[in-house]
Amino acid sequence: MTLKLTISAVALGTMMAVGAAHAQQPVVGVSWSNFQEERWKTDEAAIKRALEAAGAKYISADAQSSASKQLSDVEALIAQGATSLIILAQDSDAIAPAITKAQNEGIPVVGYDRLIENPYAYYITFDNKEVGRIQAAEVMKVKPKGNYIFIKGSAADPNADFLFSGQMEALKAAMDKGDIKNVGEAYSDGWLPANAQRNAEQFLTANNNKVDAVVASNDGTAGGAIAALSAQGLAGSVPVSGQDADFAALNRIALGTQTVSVWKDSRELGKRAAEIALELAKGTEPKAVKGTTTFTDGPKKVPMNSTFLTPVPITKDNLDVIIEAGWVPKATVCQGVKPGTVKACD
Repeated sequence: MTLKLTISAVALGTMMAVGAAHAQQPVVGVSWSNFQEERWKTDEAAIKRALEAAGAKYISADAQSSASKQLSDVEALIAQGATSLIILAQDSDAIAPAITKAQNEGIPVVGYDRLIENPYAYYITFDNKEVGRIQAAEVMKVKPKGNYIFIKGSAADPNADFLFSGQMEALKAAMDKGDIKNVGEAYSDGWLPANAQRNAEQFLTANNNKVDAVVASNDGTAGGAIAALSAQGLAGSVPVSGQDADFAALNRIALGTQTVSVWKDSRELGKRAAEIALELAKGTEPKAVKGTTTFTDGPKKVPMNSTFLTPVPITKDNLDVIIEAGWVPKATVCQGVKPGTVKACD
C-alpha cells in the first residue's frame, strides 16, 4: 500500500512538473543595438503589444552601440529565462558567439532588420535592396544628371551594402551614360548622424560645393547630410534621400529639405518578429513559418530562412498616406510649413 502511494505521488509530481513546463510563460528577450534612432521605440512598442496579446513576457537590453556589450546582454537575457531571442545586431559578425550560445541552449533567434548570417538565426526585414532602389530613383526624379554623393550606413551592418547595391542598380544606366557621377561615397560608422555630417562636409569641400544630389541611406544620415548642406546654404536645393519615416525627416520632407523617406512600417515588422519568435519557441520549423522564403544574398551566401516586408516611398506628394495610417500626427509633419505649400498640411 505504501509502495503504491509512493509511486502514485511520484507520478503525480512528474505530471505536475510537465504541466508547469507546458504552462510556463514564454519569455522573449530583445537585444537592441542602440536606442539612438527614433524608430526603434516604435518597433519595441509593436513587439510588446504582440507579446502581451499572446500572454508572453518581454525583456530587453540596450547595447548602446557596443558590440561587446551586446554579447554580454544576450547572455544576460538567456540567464533571465528568455525562451526565444530577437536581436538587432550592432555588428553582424561579432554577434556570432551569442548565436552559438543560444543554439547550444535550444533558444531560437530572430535576426531583426539586420542580417545575422547564420542559418540558425531567422531573418526578418524589409527588402533593403528595394529600399536602396527607391531612394536613388526618387532622388534621380529631381536631379537626373549631376554629381552625386553617397552617405552610407555602418560598415559593420550588411544592410548598408544591400542599400548601396540597390542604389547602384537604380542609377547604373545614368552612370554608364555619364549623366550621373559618383563624386564621393563613405560609410557612416554606427549610422551616427554626426559621422554622416562629417562625410558630407568633406565631400562638399572636395567638390567645391558642386554636389547635385545626396543619396543618404537612412533618416539619421540624411539629417547629418542636410546639416552639412544647410551650413553651405544648399539645404532645399539638393535632393536628399532617407528611410525609416522618422518624424523629423517627415517634417523635413514637408519643409522641402529632404526628398524622400522610405517607410518601413516597423509596427508590422515588430509584430511579425514577435509572432515568429513565439512560433519558433513552440518548436515550429523555420521553413514552416508562414511567409518564409530562402535568402542567399548575404556576403557569405549562407541560405537563410527569411521574411521580407514591402517598403513604401514617402515624398511631399503622399505625406497624407503616412498621416492617415496613424504613424505620425499631422501637426508634427506640418510644423513650420507655410499654408498652401503642401497638400497634406492644408
